[in-house]
Amino acid sequence: MPAPLLHIESSADLPGEADAVVIGGGVVGVFTAYYLSRRGVRVALLEKGRVAAEQSSRNWGWCRQQNRDARELPMATKSLQLWENVAKETGEDTGFRRCGLLYLSDDESQLAGWAKWRDFARTAGVTTHMLSAQEASERGKATGRKWKGGVFSPTDGTADPSRAVPVAARGIMAAGGTVHQFCAARGIELSAGRVSGVVTEKGTIKTRTVVMAGGAWASSFCHQLGIRFPQASVRSSILAVAPGLSAMPPALAAPDVAITRRGNGGYTLAISGRARVDPTPQQFRFGREFLPMFARRWRSLSPGGLEGWRQGHETLKKWSLDDITPMEQNRILDPGPDMAQIRLTYERACELIPEIRNLSITDSWAGYIDSTPDGIPVIGEVESIPGFILAAGFSGHGFAIGPGAGHLIADIITGKAPIVDPAQFRPERLKTAAWGKVAEF
Repeated sequence: MPAPLLHIESSADLPGEADAVVIGGGVVGVFTAYYLSRRGVRVALLEKGRVAAEQSSRNWGWCRQQNRDARELPMATKSLQLWENVAKETGEDTGFRRCGLLYLSDDESQLAGWAKWRDFARTAGVTTHMLSAQEASERGKATGRKWKGGVFSPTDGTADPSRAVPVAARGIMAAGGTVHQFCAARGIELSAGRVSGVVTEKGTIKTRTVVMAGGAWASSFCHQLGIRFPQASVRSSILAVAPGLSAMPPALAAPDVAITRRGNGGYTLAISGRARVDPTPQQFRFGREFLPMFARRWRSLSPGGLEGWRQGHETLKKWSLDDITPMEQNRILDPGPDMAQIRLTYERACELIPEIRNLSITDSWAGYIDSTPDGIPVIGEVESIPGFILAAGFSGHGFAIGPGAGHLIADIITGKAPIVDPAQFRPERLKTAAWGKVAEF
């Protein structure tokens, strides 16, 4: 895989039983198991490939409150504090820094929208600073141009996608939980209608609680259980350049491109929201539910090819528990990047920061960002199967709010007061239309 990633060792043996089993070794699944293990819960984390090998290591690394939808903002705020705590709790560096995020613009309507969000953020106790033309130009001096304005969110920051989630996974094992890589979950066993076990390719784990945090694979897994979970993924492509920029802020978003410093000193270059929609069986099945989302995002989305169909993560096929599954046939979603977008991103970045032309391109990659019809994740127990908790559809926000989501799921399982109100994330909301409710992000 082209995206840098810290590889970790797995636990030696698959347990015969556990208090809870978490399926999916991305940021949400890992932090769920992390907080459960720290509470003394016997938890096993299952990952069909490597921990964090899919979108959890392929993102920008931004951990932001700025411009969050009101439904997600409390979780984003809580997650920032949790990100800080992980380094203290594990004794390892996740790369998290409250470096602040800088946005620059010459668009008066965009600046007005940021100011409106600033006024809302104040009511939620979030600090964000609108920048005058002089302040924006000073903070953005690396661009060598004048700006009409901008916004700076000083308490936001970034973490290192190449190591943050693997570090937390090692924390699971240190607290007594187990982590099992290259161990796909094939399905769920039920007794009297509720969860009684998880069938894996390496054996069965008896348990009464299962968390499905499989990212872009979640809907196809739910389909095996008769659960209708509307989910669709888009393919986003980004690239990285070598270290060597001077006077660059750690995280900068301009209208045409975003630039983020990585843990190795290099930079990630990306275009916000730009992605390919690869047709898949699941895309066709849930197309009607996603019309509001596509209507709002159509300027950023382009038709894709057969990449998604080949990957198999959005299949509508059913499989038996004693057969090899699509997750075993494709251990890591590693789609080819959209090279036209890679070239466009690079040219836009060079136009914004001419110094980038002196740096070599070190990597380029793509990843599938899974979304719900309203752009807000699903977190909660599925009514039809007691003991089955769904946590998916994070719509490109999972890395930032993953710690808060994991904490919330651990709260639900252990009966603790929830870190944030879970009502807006409940799975049942997707049974109603999303028109007018699509998240602003």
